[in-house]
Amino acid sequence: MRFDDGLLESLHEGMFETPLWDGFLKRLRVAAGATCAMLVIRPEGQSDVAELLAGEGPTAALKGHMLAAQMREGRGYALDDLLESANRHDRDQVRQAMQAARITAVRAVRITEPSGVDGWLACAGGRALGSASGALLLGLAPHLRIALRSFAALERERFRSAVTGEAFNRLKIAWLTLDTQGRIVESTQNMEQMFQWGTLLRRGRYDRLVPASPSVDRQLAAYLKQVASGRTMRPLAIRLSQDPWLDMLVAPLQGDTLSGHRSAAVIVYVSGDRRSQADRCEQLVDLFGLLPSEARLAWLLAQATSIAEAAETLGITVETARNYSKKIYAKTGARGHAELVRVIMTSVLALS
Repeated sequence: MRFDDGLLESLHEGMFETPLWDGFLKRLRVAAGATCAMLVIRPEGQSDVAELLAGEGPTAALKGHMLAAQMREGRGYALDDLLESANRHDRDQVRQAMQAARITAVRAVRITEPSGVDGWLACAGGRALGSASGALLLGLAPHLRIALRSFAALERERFRSAVTGEAFNRLKIAWLTLDTQGRIVESTQNMEQMFQWGTLLRRGRYDRLVPASPSVDRQLAAYLKQVASGRTMRPLAIRLSQDPWLDMLVAPLQGDTLSGHRSAAVIVYVSGDRRSQADRCEQLVDLFGLLPSEARLAWLLAQATSIAEAAETLGITVETARNYSKKIYAKTGARGHAELVRVIMTSVLALS
């Protein structure tokens, strides 16, 4: 069947529009000679539906009877077909609403895509809405099925991306991709926030990733050069700062990927904490009632540092550190070093 110029194009682009499929429904309304065109979408396993509309009409009644009519997938329906199972009172009410809106005809089709998303496409209008309009909807049905399948896949990926992004945020991890020239191709929103924490990493001219340390900059450039030459490289871990803590892991991207006009070569994971050690110790004092000396030891132990290493860092004896640790365990409720790490790192400090 030959479609109006741009109708199929607008159908497949509609999932990227706001509102969804707005351009397609407007084109369909004109092509069908309809007063209104409507697309109703029900995601798999849900009772709620999304109603998309172009034009005006008694859409609530039309939507309700489309959903209640037990429409077979891929078959065309007229108004009488949709009202067949309704009681006389409901039929009379719908017809009165139709007459008030000067609507005498309805054409509808139901589409179900493989993953279970349902769609109902309908046009309502006057005498111009005849069998040709019904044939138009039936011709569009297989194309709408493909569009709904793409839409369902896109929504699943959006959901997974949102969940993954939230997990990365909670772990204080961000990522970005670089091309072989060190230019940023893509980055997460929280990576942009990390750029604002300080000067350890920044977005430079031409979107180049610029570490504050010249040695780190040279190390990164050398790594990118070797990746560009085709060498198999293991991930490169770099400590950017101890206090506040900021680490970076650079790894070659697995498989080809393109974003815009530049190809990404590596992915960079950045993990860090914008709060200094002094900030965290003050928060531990407030949260658990620790003494400042105990808080300093608790924070070092929470970084999985041993008692001996923490004592050396603080300039105290191991015996003093052990005495402090007993008081720390009592105040935090931890039953040992491993549990102390969990208690501190899963406390509200992880959110600040």
